[in-house]
Amino acid sequence: MSSFNTSTTHPLIPNSNQYYIEKKFVSIHSEDRDILKYPNADEFEIEFPQDYLNVQTVKLSTWTFPANYNVFSPENYNVSMTFKFLTLYNPGENGYADPLTEAIFAGLYNYIGKEYLITIETGFYNPDQMATELTNKFNEGVTKILTDFFTITPAYNYALALFTSYDRFKIVYNSVGQRMWFGNTADKFELTNNYINLFTTEIVAAQCLRKDLLRSTSNWGLPSYLGFTRCPATSLTAAEIENNANTVNNIIFGIDPDIVNIVGGVPRFFYGDVTPGDNGFWLLPTLPGAIVYFLQAPAKINFMGPAYIYMEIDGLNCIDETSPYTLTQFTTHTNQTNGRVNSAFAKIAVPTTPISQWFDSEQAPFKYFNPPAERIRKIKCKLRYHNGQKVNFGLFEYSFMLEFTLLRPQNERKYIIVM
Repeated sequence: MSSFNTSTTHPLIPNSNQYYIEKKFVSIHSEDRDILKYPNADEFEIEFPQDYLNVQTVKLSTWTFPANYNVFSPENYNVSMTFKFLTLYNPGENGYADPLTEAIFAGLYNYIGKEYLITIETGFYNPDQMATELTNKFNEGVTKILTDFFTITPAYNYALALFTSYDRFKIVYNSVGQRMWFGNTADKFELTNNYINLFTTEIVAAQCLRKDLLRSTSNWGLPSYLGFTRCPATSLTAAEIENNANTVNNIIFGIDPDIVNIVGGVPRFFYGDVTPGDNGFWLLPTLPGAIVYFLQAPAKINFMGPAYIYMEIDGLNCIDETSPYTLTQFTTHTNQTNGRVNSAFAKIAVPTTPISQWFDSEQAPFKYFNPPAERIRKIKCKLRYHNGQKVNFGLFEYSFMLEFTLLRPQNERKYIIVM
């Protein structure tokens, strides 16, 4: 017998435990945030137009983001690299009497064995732009050292009036092999890729950069994007390569005598010109008796930048995520993972390179509530990369839409149909 009492003015309708599913969508634009409280679009809190009750699931429905990221920036720890000279062109040994060349030799010899630190401009590069940037930066770094030497050394003050710039470095991109080649028309050099301490002192500490990135064994600095390992890479002559003397400390640095084309003691690219009219001869000696030195990056370049953006929403994260491996006391003394549980709400692919905008839809992951969440009124959102670095959108805006699955209670209804 039913306990439903209709004699009261406030009857209680029994719960029939019957629900119907309703889909609700809310569109969120980053420009709608409180910009005074959240000046950067990578993290903000926003309130919905209404309360969403009895929420069963929440998922990312559609989104649009700008591709305006910097692959190379001080925040990414990948704008600097170092090199040093090992053997210098001596004009006296080659019977070349030139006051400026003698002064350059003296200046370089005064700094021999010491590291030159170069820093490229922040941004996104194509391979040819990177080759030009590195060529100019390498030569500029040496030019500054020589200018300072000529200025403070009375015996070589005369060179200031003759000297314009050091121009012996030439760095090019082989578009067939997709590798960077470093060359010098007279001086033997080494890329000292184990430069972390110098970079930390000169760049990170000087600019007070945040150190909240997870350490990575792959993208550890500019040389890794150029195709190098952490081992120093030493330039070689054509004769050394032809004689298979292409090892330093028993490590081969990507130079295979069978595939390096050498003509007349200099390297050549047979697929075409590096600069118009050079017929593939990209590195030629410019001084009497000089020998060119060059090296090839062991691996192909990697300028693509991040492949995914992770979206975090407080209380809605449902994706477990592995973490970059680091050699620490934890990883070496335990068999536990350093991954993170419920670290993100959505994983968004970045399908294009700067500068552009992309649109996409249909994320598979969703947050499930059992029992349903009583009420959701606002969210706090954060966008980051896998290494923990926040996404820098600059002045670009973005938008996304959330899909809510709601359980709406309904009264039990009985119908009697009389025919």
